[in-house]
Amino acid sequence: MQKVAIIGAGRVGETTAQVLAQQETCREVVLIDIREDTAQGVALDITQMAPLFHFDTRLSGSGDPAAMADADVVVITAGVPRKPGMSRSDVLEVNVKVIDGIVDEVLRHAPQAIILMVTNPVDVLTYRTWQRTAWPRERVLGQAGVLDASRMAAFIAMETGFSSKDITTIVLGGHGDAMVPVPRFCTVNGIPVSHFIDDARMAEIVQRTRDGGAEILSLRKISSAYDAPGAAVAAMVDAIAHNRRRLLPGVAILDGEYGLRDIAMGVPCILDRQGLSRVVELPLTEAEAEAFRQSADGVRGDIARLP
Repeated sequence: MQKVAIIGAGRVGETTAQVLAQQETCREVVLIDIREDTAQGVALDITQMAPLFHFDTRLSGSGDPAAMADADVVVITAGVPRKPGMSRSDVLEVNVKVIDGIVDEVLRHAPQAIILMVTNPVDVLTYRTWQRTAWPRERVLGQAGVLDASRMAAFIAMETGFSSKDITTIVLGGHGDAMVPVPRFCTVNGIPVSHFIDDARMAEIVQRTRDGGAEILSLRKISSAYDAPGAAVAAMVDAIAHNRRRLLPGVAILDGEYGLRDIAMGVPCILDRQGLSRVVELPLTEAEAEAFRQSADGVRGDIARLP
């Protein structure tokens, strides 16, 4: 992959750029922000890491949307973050206006790109982007499940003492309080996590996963999470850039999968050079399916609020 454009040079955008550069996922990363000096400063700061970490990815910052021209992937992190006590849905009204303007610039300057939405509420804004671009669903994705699954895996590692390298988790549904972590599909090097953690303790880990972003926000107070979100975005870009066909949980437009259409939800996705290759349908229990439906109802409620 030659070029990734990151719209929004805030903390998530900065971490994403740093990981992409260090891992040499692409040849060029451009950060675009209405605060041009901030975007340029972030790019320069990361560039000065290159001799220490031995990468030669080119980085630049700009305030001009035209700088995204010819980008293979456009990552959208711009928008108003939530504050303590706010849900992700609370920032919808402000952020949909921001995203509409950005998507129009992507249509103008990078019409062949794959869009990866990060801004919250990510499910609704992924749907809005797909709707506004009228692109195939393969080219419009959202990041949420990779982050949520990583948080869940970290909590399981903390609980069991096992290496996080051996822990695999899956989280479905909307990226909010009604997300659906599915312990039945979580393993430690192939062994079901239920072999190591009892149901009561696992239920507590599931709830902590749902509250993962709010927990960090309450501790930091002046900012929401950005290190893990940025790394999660970079993992999705890497899967696309290297045509890895990785199975990762992401926000996708559903077209009959899980009995749903015309909605964006967190589901297992196979990611390759075209973006979304396929949505994987898991055999859910009735309880899991009901939780997924309730999560979908919440997303539909927010979609109904779109202007």
